[in-house]
Amino acid sequence: MVATVVSFALLLLSPLVLWLAVCWWLQRGHGTRRWGRRSLFANGPARRGSDDAVRALFVTAHPDDETMFFAPSILKLARARRWLLCGSAGNYYNQGAIRKEELLESCAVLGIPRSNVTVINHRDLPDHPSVEWDTSLLSALILKHIETNQINLVVTFDAGGVSGHTNHKSLYTAIRYLHSENKLPEDCRVLTLETVSLFRKYLSILDVLISCLHSQDVLFVLTKEEAELAKRAMWCHRSQLLWFRRLYVFFSRYMVINSLRFL
Repeated sequence: MVATVVSFALLLLSPLVLWLAVCWWLQRGHGTRRWGRRSLFANGPARRGSDDAVRALFVTAHPDDETMFFAPSILKLARARRWLLCGSAGNYYNQGAIRKEELLESCAVLGIPRSNVTVINHRDLPDHPSVEWDTSLLSALILKHIETNQINLVVTFDAGGVSGHTNHKSLYTAIRYLHSENKLPEDCRVLTLETVSLFRKYLSILDVLISCLHSQDVLFVLTKEEAELAKRAMWCHRSQLLWFRRLYVFFSRYMVINSLRFL
């Protein structure tokens, strides 16, 4: 009986122990340079290894994307100057005004000031899971924001859009277009968030082992304190907290891990 209880306790504690061990290991700078912030600032846009030289723009599709998918990147770039450009107000269920305010609250928790948050909300860029946004229009709006704020790092979805949402994938298409056509400023680099399998997506911190074994350019892993901050940001999206999103907060690896690649 005692042995069973001990075994069960160890099973419950093992993910926490693993998390603490990996965070300590990454923060000590062990492993290759592609892991953690070292790679970003050694090989990133400013090329001077300085956090405050980075002017990062997070390009998302809907309010709550910034927390559900990009919280690890936003929090780990806390010393950089950060902006958020959101493609829509999330008005699919006619909650756009509410969701915009929730977005501003969430960004405040994550450390992005209200003045640095922009919601495009163009009538030709509707929040809809089956609508592909116009690449020409979207890329022009994104480029204007990059140039106006002298952005040198753009962070957005990859071709899979993490959840497969068409709006997410449209952002990647627009930014890939800007990149491939050499329309971005010369010193501006692009990081895309890796889409992983459904199995890995819901492993939470346990996915860190798999992530470390896979190739990526940047890997962000939140500490326990930072993960709590990410949850606080998600709780700001009160209109979206259905039961399955509450489960997502506790089980999704994107709430604690971001693996990204440079275009």
